[in-house]
Amino acid sequence: MPAFINLSAYKFTPLSDLPALREKLLGVSRAAGLRGTILLSPEGINFFVAGLRADLGELLTVLRAVPGLEDLAPKESESADQPFNRMLVKIKKEIIAFGVDGIDPSRRPTAKLSAQTLKQWLDEGRPVTLLDTRNDYEIRMGTFRGAVAAGIDHFREFPDAVARLPETLKQQPIVMFCTGGIRCEKAGPFMERAGFQNVHQLDGGILKYFEECGGAHYDGECFVFDRRVGVDPALRETKSVMCFNCQMPLKEDEQRHPHYVPDKTCPHCFGGK
Repeated sequence: MPAFINLSAYKFTPLSDLPALREKLLGVSRAAGLRGTILLSPEGINFFVAGLRADLGELLTVLRAVPGLEDLAPKESESADQPFNRMLVKIKKEIIAFGVDGIDPSRRPTAKLSAQTLKQWLDEGRPVTLLDTRNDYEIRMGTFRGAVAAGIDHFREFPDAVARLPETLKQQPIVMFCTGGIRCEKAGPFMERAGFQNVHQLDGGILKYFEECGGAHYDGECFVFDRRVGVDPALRETKSVMCFNCQMPLKEDEQRHPHYVPDKTCPHCFGGK
């Protein structure tokens, strides 16, 4: 059986006539048997969609015909099963919830650093602070060696996390990263507005780094927001699962814990924790 292709992409660009675009994309996606989520907003698009390669091509053709999306270049990985339950196209205020006015990545983006360049910097031992902008439960699954965790449960908490960073970091080189890059698109301009003077974002996030550099300087896996739960540096689905009760991702060693009972509890929620 052919493998399912998982496509993900985002683009910050002004979009208009969103209800009509929503109906068009929903029709094309359902006719092609695709599943996943497409988020549309006046600031751009963000999507995670899976299906057979030929069927995905139809959707990409329609998307690239939209003004501003001509150069859309999705990241892709394979999975044996369809990782999504249904097909949704939603209109939102933001394509990534941040809640801070005046942050416009399409007009004032943060400098991007390629995966290859980051690996080169880390190979050389260049002094740089790696800032993980993801949520704590994602970071538990894996992160770059020596990275500083933002210490948040939701991306909306990121501005408060920035306020807790040492003042000395404002003049030092920082490379921020997340799963696919979209959170850094807003985190970077916010940090620059807060006075950080040497900020870069990892272009394409961890998934692009895995694609181009494998697991160099990275420990563990990367949490993903679909039924795969996690992927390894070869972009293969891992054996991690989600706790049915508390929705905490669990690696293999945690599934061997006596408090892990499938469909009931895990070490993080056993006994009402």
